[in-house]
Amino acid sequence: MAFQRACAVDEVPEDEALGLTVGAYAVAVARNGDEFFALQDLCSHAAVALSEGEVADCTVECWLHGSRFDLRTGKPTGLPATEPVATFPIEVRGDDVYVDTDTTLNGVTPS
Repeated sequence: MAFQRACAVDEVPEDEALGLTVGAYAVAVARNGDEFFALQDLCSHAAVALSEGEVADCTVECWLHGSRFDLRTGKPTGLPATEPVATFPIEVRGDDVYVDTDTTLNGVTPS
């Protein structure tokens, strides 16, 4: 695994996502309470940034058509999306958030 520093912990607002470029990919680092998640920042339905959507109940909602994705698995939990998005390993080290974009947790190949 090749973890890279993505951002500082305090840059990710609680119950929101932050859009970043980590390695070769657009990544949304989301915060749900005290937990952090990393997923591809691209809705599988409409190719828009998931980081611009709302985070609640461990999901992120796409702002364009309302598709929801589970932050842990990348699986869609609400239509119109039917395909999952890639999720990446994430670590909080002190005050920093690190993401490994060389590996996906759910086997989905990022685009």
